[in-house]
Amino acid sequence: MIKPELLAPAGSLEKAKIAFMYGADAVYCGTGELSLRSRAEVDSDMLEEVIKYAHSIGKKVYVALNIYAEDEYYDRIREEVKRLARVHADAILASDPGVIEVIKEEAKDVEIHISTQANVVSLESAKFWHKYGAKRVVLARELSKEKIKYIMENKPKDLEVEMFIHGAICYAYSGRCYLSHYLAGRSANLGDCAQPCRWQYNITASEVNNPDSIINVDYDDKGTYLFSSKDMCLINQIPTLCEMGLDSLKIEGRLKTEYYLASVVRVYRNAIDDYYKLKEKGKEKEYDASKYLKELYKVKTRGLSEFYFSNSSNQDIHDLDGNSDNLDYEYGARVEEVLENDIVICEIKNKLSIGDSLEILSPHDMKERIFEITKLYDIDTGNEIVTINPGKKGQLVKMYIPFEVEKGYVIRRKK
Repeated sequence: MIKPELLAPAGSLEKAKIAFMYGADAVYCGTGELSLRSRAEVDSDMLEEVIKYAHSIGKKVYVALNIYAEDEYYDRIREEVKRLARVHADAILASDPGVIEVIKEEAKDVEIHISTQANVVSLESAKFWHKYGAKRVVLARELSKEKIKYIMENKPKDLEVEMFIHGAICYAYSGRCYLSHYLAGRSANLGDCAQPCRWQYNITASEVNNPDSIINVDYDDKGTYLFSSKDMCLINQIPTLCEMGLDSLKIEGRLKTEYYLASVVRVYRNAIDDYYKLKEKGKEKEYDASKYLKELYKVKTRGLSEFYFSNSSNQDIHDLDGNSDNLDYEYGARVEEVLENDIVICEIKNKLSIGDSLEILSPHDMKERIFEITKLYDIDTGNEIVTINPGKKGQLVKMYIPFEVEKGYVIRRKK
C-alpha cells in the first residue's frame, strides 16, 4: 500500500514554504485571475519562485487554471499555459473542456488534473477524463466512501485520484455557484466569489391579506446563516482513506493564514504517518483520531463535519450560527532567526506581552512545547519591553524561547 500524497494550499511563497516545512508533499497554487482564488497573493513571478523552491527540495507544485472561461479569456489562458510549461509546473488543474484543450495543445509534457469543479461523481466520468488525457481526477466533495471505493476499485490503473479531506465546503454543488454574481456582481466561476453563502440573512414572511404585516422566520438577534456550511474534516477517516489507495489527500485554504496552514498540515501529516507506523506493527486498529481532532479544534474557523463521506443523507452540515473565530487560540509569531542563548527573533502576528502562554508548533511531531513569555527585547535598542503590538507588516521582536526552534516555525498564542 502506497502512502498517499498530502497536498496543501499555497496562497503565497511564504505559505508554500510553511506547507512544505510542516509536511506537505505538494502544494497547489493559483494563476492570478485565471483560477478560482483570484484574490490570492500569487502572481506569475511568485508562482515561478514557488515552483523553483519546491523542486529544489524534491516537492511538487500543481497550478490551478480552473475557471470556467469565457471567450475573452483565451488569449491570456494560452499564454499562461505556455509559461507554465516553460517553468515546469508539475500539473495544471482545470475543469473547463476548452481550457483543457489549450493545455493539450500548448503544454504536452505537463500533467492534466481535473479540478473538483468538473463534478467527477462517477466511474464513467473519471474514465471519460482519463481517455481525454487526464493524469488525475479530483473527486467532487459530495461523494460517499462507498462511491469513492467503487471508483477506486474499477478505475483505469494509471489514473490517479485525489480528494479533499479538510476545509471549507461551498453551499453550491462542488463550488459551481452563481449566487455571488447575482448578489454582488462577482463570479465564483471566474475566481472572484464574494462568499454570499457566509452572509447573514433575515427571512421574512407576510400574510396574504395583510402584506404590510412582516413576520420574521427562523432567526435570532444575529439573523441566520442559512447557506453557511460547516468545514469538512475527515481526520477520523484516515485509515479508510489510506486503505482505499487514494493517490492524494487535499487540504482546502489558499486564502487561509500561515498559522492555519501550519496547524492543519501538521495534524494530517502526523495522522497519516502514525497510521502507517501502526499498520507496520499490525496495530492499525489502535488508530485514535482524538488527539488530532483536539488540535484541529484549536484552529477551526467553523463547525466541523464529515459532510457526506460516511452518510450520504447527513443533515449535520450547516453552520447556522455563523461562527468563524477561535476564541481560545491565535497566531502569535513566526521564527525569523535563531540567535545565541535561546534568544530568537520573531515576526509578531498578534499582541504579545510578558506572561503570555505560547506554544511552539514543531514540524517533527505533535508533542506540546508550551512556555510563558519571560523576556521580550526591542529589536533595535535591545531594551527589555513588556508588550508589543504588531503594527506594520513584518514587525520583529527578540524573545527568549526555552525550546529548540528553526527559522519558519509557527508559534501559537493562548488567548
